[in-house]
Amino acid sequence: MWSLWFWFGLLGILSGTFAEGCDSVAMPENQGSSSSLSSFGRSIFGVRQEQVHSVEASHESDSCNLELGSFQKRVTDRFQDLSVASDEEFLSISWIQKVLNAFILCLEDFRAILLNNKEHVTKPPLDRMVSEFFDRSVKALDICNASRDGIEKIRTWQKLLEIVFCALGSSKRALTEGQFRRARKALMDLALTMLDEKESGSIFSQRNRSFGRHNSSKDHHSTGHSRSHSWSVSRSWSASKQLQSIANNLVPPRPTEIAATSRLAIPVYTMNCVLLIVLWTLVAAIPCQDRGLSIHFSVPRQLSWSTPVSVLHERITEESKKRERRNSNGLLKEIHQIETSSRHMTDLIDSAQFPLADDQKTQIDCDVNELMRVCEAFRNGLDPLERQVREVFRKIMACRTEGLDYLGTSSHNEQWKWWVVDELSDVQICGACTFFYISPSFFERRNDSARQADKSFSTLVMHCIILSTCLKKRMVRLRI
Repeated sequence: MWSLWFWFGLLGILSGTFAEGCDSVAMPENQGSSSSLSSFGRSIFGVRQEQVHSVEASHESDSCNLELGSFQKRVTDRFQDLSVASDEEFLSISWIQKVLNAFILCLEDFRAILLNNKEHVTKPPLDRMVSEFFDRSVKALDICNASRDGIEKIRTWQKLLEIVFCALGSSKRALTEGQFRRARKALMDLALTMLDEKESGSIFSQRNRSFGRHNSSKDHHSTGHSRSHSWSVSRSWSASKQLQSIANNLVPPRPTEIAATSRLAIPVYTMNCVLLIVLWTLVAAIPCQDRGLSIHFSVPRQLSWSTPVSVLHERITEESKKRERRNSNGLLKEIHQIETSSRHMTDLIDSAQFPLADDQKTQIDCDVNELMRVCEAFRNGLDPLERQVREVFRKIMACRTEGLDYLGTSSHNEQWKWWVVDELSDVQICGACTFFYISPSFFERRNDSARQADKSFSTLVMHCIILSTCLKKRMVRLRI
């Protein structure tokens, strides 16, 4: 019995092919009646199928428009919240984290749009636009690495501030000249380190960045094991040029391109602009090699998110033009607090005379408390900020890898898969299901004549027909 079922499955596969061959050489006397009946059936079912396809197409178009509109609104809301931040919060560590979090959310929404419209992504001109976005995202990875190096520099400054705080922050004992000398040395090392970073931002100074020690032998020894001295990008790399290369050829899509891509060109352009403004903000806030903020950034006013993004760009530009911020290592609010507090503390220590007067003690206590707040902000914020930069790096890599998989799927392969599904007849699928369903049991039981079949032949055939029908419908629905 099992051998009969096995050969029935194999016969079903062959009979489907044989039936298709017989259809192509039909008898002449039956050709007229069969063709008329088939044409009548095609006319009835064709009209019904066209109606169904038109309804499905309109439904897909409406859902796509809703998805794109929702994406634009979410981008607008996120950057609106960032642009109206108070002066106390603006350009702080917590605010930069919000910027990076907004970028991650926008990238996830953009990734979902690509996933839901894979059939459009592989067609021109959208494939070119998506490919250009992924090229820009590769350049963004270098800025992420440079930003992590900048965070390591800030950690070095934090260690020097903690030395000052340990020297002068004890209220249980009287301040001595030895404590002042220790604090003065840490402040001088901090000033030299920050000055070195300013110079290295444009001429890539080769001086050591460790506590102001400039002895060549010590430089050679310390560079090997200090992570804060290791660069993830080359010495000739420039953050300003990298931003400029990302901004090059970034133009709004033309109306013809918007129509040809079913309006999908708009979210691609939106994500390009979001990528640029977020990276530009990151370079402006955190110390990087060859920092430069002079890039051309203009967005069409027709886009809903153009206003908050433009306001954000203007606020950061105005902050960089302030007199006290022109030569800063970064526009991060905590960096500005380091520069002002350390400068004031150095002047106070240099002018101190022992024994200290009461007003001098009070002033020193105020400056030490200010340094303590800055150290606390770094202690609580730098690690989450670095993790956020790492997350941005990983999200960009994941989106690019997934997107390149979409672009790598050729239309020829997609057409071939549709051809396989359309050309398979019910008899062939039924025979294939029967074959794969029966063959394992056949090979297991072919030598066991004592065991009876657990199903009748008719029941098995019915199961295979139902299975083949469901399989074909599911294959067509999933387009696989």
